[in-house]
Amino acid sequence: MRIDLEKTLTGKINDLSSLKTLVQSWQSEGKKVVFTNGVFDLLHIGHITYLAKAAELGDKLIIGLNADSSVRRIKGESRPVNDQNSRAAILAALFFVDGIVVFEEDTPLNLISTLLPDYLVKGADYSVENIVGAKEVIANGGEVKTINFVEGYSSTSIINKIRNQIS
Repeated sequence: MRIDLEKTLTGKINDLSSLKTLVQSWQSEGKKVVFTNGVFDLLHIGHITYLAKAAELGDKLIIGLNADSSVRRIKGESRPVNDQNSRAAILAALFFVDGIVVFEEDTPLNLISTLLPDYLVKGADYSVENIVGAKEVIANGGEVKTINFVEGYSSTSIINKIRNQIS
């Protein structure tokens, strides 16, 4: 099978305006849109499991991806390990991901308020009342869901393991 990587990436990585048009089109067709967000720096089985479970909740999965500047403010100057273009391309290569939008802000509130997905998904370490955008999604008739993480997997633990092996 031949994969046209450029076409795959072009079709999935969007600016907010283009993605809003796509989301509205999907919803007008009766498709349920799922939104989640994160850094997704060093993609691992925990990420894949979480994203696959999120995708199962609806028909289309959208990912809000923290821009490099946002990641540095949240996680420190040594992060991200992979730049936003690389992280977006890797996520776009997943067959169950339908759209990606990179955002500069520290939270995805503007994305969520603009896109108004049918489902907003975060990890189970969040309570619904503390999830950014939850009020907006619920007020629009959508639902907020949490998904359990796969224990023992995180980008930070992978980075620490590499550092310990080098030392």
